[in-house]
Amino acid sequence: MRLLVPFEATRPKTRLDGVLDPGERATFARAMLRDVLDACREAGHDPEVVATGPVATADVPVTVDDRPLSAAVNARLGGDDPLGVVAADLALLTPAAVDRLVDAAVAADVTIAPGRGGGTNALVVSHPDFRVDFHGASYRDHRRVARAVGADVAVVDSMRLSTDVDEPADLVEVLLHSEGEAAAWLGERFELDAGEGRVGVVRTE
Repeated sequence: MRLLVPFEATRPKTRLDGVLDPGERATFARAMLRDVLDACREAGHDPEVVATGPVATADVPVTVDDRPLSAAVNARLGGDDPLGVVAADLALLTPAAVDRLVDAAVAADVTIAPGRGGGTNALVVSHPDFRVDFHGASYRDHRRVARAVGADVAVVDSMRLSTDVDEPADLVEVLLHSEGEAAAWLGERFELDAGEGRVGVVRTE
């Protein structure tokens, strides 16, 4: 399946501003992107990147499109074949999680992997009239849009698909549950801090 991976190349991961400087944020974001692309390819699919600026990826086509995310994705929907959309910051993604998403799409017009906090981290769309809207509580909005166009919906409940990395607290999940490039990069700079309450991270360099 064709899997679109949108990527913010110009100002990535601004909400990690308190723990990573701009150069580190860019490096970390690209490492997560490569992990996502590797998981998609290892699952036997064909990822392609739609980025807001130039980005180098090995053996994966990249299109620069500086429109907002929803507009860039909607411009590519509506074809004869299903299209998957997978967020570039799913640092915990594995081929098995990609398989779960794609397998669920066999019996539905729209398949959604919700993110924490009401977002949408991955989709597979085969209904010709469905369009995305990634702002706000997009999981709820995507279900509403699907109902409006008469599309059947499947929901994939997956920790690995639901965990996108936006906030400093999300770095804990990467160190705990990922073995990819992003986790290795992060592990050179941070370690888990169990303390006496909720697990956090502390800088080690």
